[in-house]
Amino acid sequence: MFDTTHFPKAKTYWHMGKFYDWSSAHLHPMSHALHYGSSVFEGIRAYPTPRGPAIFRLKEHIDRFLHSAAAAKMKVPYPRREIVSIIKQTLLKNRLQSAYIRPLLFFAYGNLGLVPKHCPVEMLVATWEWGAYLGEKSANGVCVCLVPWRRVHYSQLDMRAKLGGIYVQSTICGLEARQRGCDEAVFMNIEGNIAEGPGENIFIYRNGVLKTNDKTESILEGITRTSILEIARDNGIKTKVGPIKKEEFFRADEAFFTGTAVEVVAITRILDSSNPKAKDKKYTLGNGKPGPVTGRLRDIFMAVVRGKVKKYDKWLTYVRG
Repeated sequence: MFDTTHFPKAKTYWHMGKFYDWSSAHLHPMSHALHYGSSVFEGIRAYPTPRGPAIFRLKEHIDRFLHSAAAAKMKVPYPRREIVSIIKQTLLKNRLQSAYIRPLLFFAYGNLGLVPKHCPVEMLVATWEWGAYLGEKSANGVCVCLVPWRRVHYSQLDMRAKLGGIYVQSTICGLEARQRGCDEAVFMNIEGNIAEGPGENIFIYRNGVLKTNDKTESILEGITRTSILEIARDNGIKTKVGPIKKEEFFRADEAFFTGTAVEVVAITRILDSSNPKAKDKKYTLGNGKPGPVTGRLRDIFMAVVRGKVKKYDKWLTYVRG
């Protein structure tokens, strides 16, 4: 039996045309993806709305899912329309109103050479109820550790793709940050600028301007990031896209993470561990609490995903119609 403590309300998952009880396992330990990270995935959320559960920006997530598969040289076993249907069915099967959704494509059992010549591509969809990604205390802001390892560079791989193997760097540095007493890691890029978190984009706010960076700074241009940029502009907040220098990050009036899992979470404290030859330095942003711009954007975002702002209804896919 598999404990569902960390997968609340998860009852079933979908794999290659069938639903399986959450506690059942049937993947071979010699599956290619288990050894080499040869997988692509999406993180998607559904929220309760007055019209029932709605999936936030499903079209954009499926676009990226298919782009990732192409980048990984995978032949997707199901067409787009069927993938959408499977995601909806899995939500309904688990009777979830609020959910995190994980579609996964991976090279399965066949051969174990680095090149998966004989490994079929299989697809899995799982969903469960997932609350605050960085914990309930994150509502008061989080402490981040600026780690010494630089983010994978955009010249090395297609940074628009969510490739499973890349995330081992996120795992290692996320653990490192927590060992140093912080809530999350932050990467710099090879150029020495601020890149992103292990699974989050970064915004800073200073002197009336909201700023984030783009793919040339070695980031995944997240779907939540794109949404926050549009919401900010629509609400009269001046925005800018460009490199974020380390000193800009330290001097920001406010800073926050965005991402499907994290949603919008304020960064209030920074531990600079980026130079392993120097002593760590600590910084506090603003008064050490989530700032008003961060709070405003989070409130609007949470209203949008719950179907309370008609203008952004275009971003919602209602599961029952």
